[in-house]
Amino acid sequence: MNKKMIMTPGPTSIHEDVRLAMAKPITNPDLDPEFYEFYKNTAEKIGKLMNTDNEVLILSGEGILGLEAACASLIEPGDKVLCIENGIFGRGFGDFIKMYGGECTFFSGDPRRSIDIHKLEDFLSENNDFKLATMVHCETPSGMLNSIKEISLLLKKYNILTVVDAVSSIGGEDVKVDDWKIDIVLGGSQKCLSASPGLTFLSVSEDAWYSIRNRKQPIIGYYCNLNIWQDWYKKKWFPYTQPISDIYGLEVAVDRLLKDDKKFKRHERIANAVRYALTESGIELYPKDGWSNTVTSFKTPGGIKEEEVRNYLVNNYGIMIAGAFSDLAGKVMRIGHMGENCREEKVFMTLKCLDKALRSFGIKLKKEIHKEFINCLD
Repeated sequence: MNKKMIMTPGPTSIHEDVRLAMAKPITNPDLDPEFYEFYKNTAEKIGKLMNTDNEVLILSGEGILGLEAACASLIEPGDKVLCIENGIFGRGFGDFIKMYGGECTFFSGDPRRSIDIHKLEDFLSENNDFKLATMVHCETPSGMLNSIKEISLLLKKYNILTVVDAVSSIGGEDVKVDDWKIDIVLGGSQKCLSASPGLTFLSVSEDAWYSIRNRKQPIIGYYCNLNIWQDWYKKKWFPYTQPISDIYGLEVAVDRLLKDDKKFKRHERIANAVRYALTESGIELYPKDGWSNTVTSFKTPGGIKEEEVRNYLVNNYGIMIAGAFSDLAGKVMRIGHMGENCREEKVFMTLKCLDKALRSFGIKLKKEIHKEFINCLD
């Protein structure tokens, strides 16, 4: 298989230091006391990245596991749950809510704009009898960022537990779990952290733990049951065998981010330049506001198929960008500039080849995309 430059919004490319860490000899994680310390220290480092003193768990499974685990552990049949959504993943929370017996109420925003906090405030003034609310920080398919700070603090006024999907933002956007009073926030290894796919991590507040441990009915299932982690460190007992090599790599990836005090500025600078370059060249961004600094979603120019453009990029230049799915299938293309993908030279090459690809399909661009990218950086 030929080497490809993966410029997708996850998985992202992995630094050599992370790959080397994954090659270290393994141990038996259930019997080795040192591994319990290693796991705990790695979880605490993730807590620093998310600005929280809450307990952090690393789960063996892609980011979706964290979303389902939060819903499975908090929701009991008949619980009223508010699903705040303006996109595919936000709406998808509703499936988990219903799956675990919750009564789901949707607060739906404009799919091309971030959640309107004033409209949400008006809604909550008359409808606030909810046990918890779910929301997404970065809607990856649309490249849109929601103000989870404002939303979470507003929900807390009504004592509503908050569950936030920050899979595509942690490490690329500043997330302050404790200051913003988020009860459960979820992340993934393969996005801005630029580690191997297969791990999800989450922080759990004392309020969330209280709700989980004082349920009237037992949690359905095992793998998505956060309560099985109770006192894991004190007992030196894991609910299941840990994916050691993946966690070795994750620790190094987190260390790299913690040492990078310019990571948020770098993501912002490059994202601004990508958006500028595309719009100056006559390409329409999909979001109308609330643009994410980790992924840019733009409308597929008329008269061409996004899949053909993406295949052209892979076959001719070895560069992989993403389309979308569900109601955005065929309508948008996406460039991931997060984590190790958020480097000037990689983004420049991606935009240069995208410029050539679009022109090869007969798209008349106003300017050269890659040159506008550099002009904006300068």
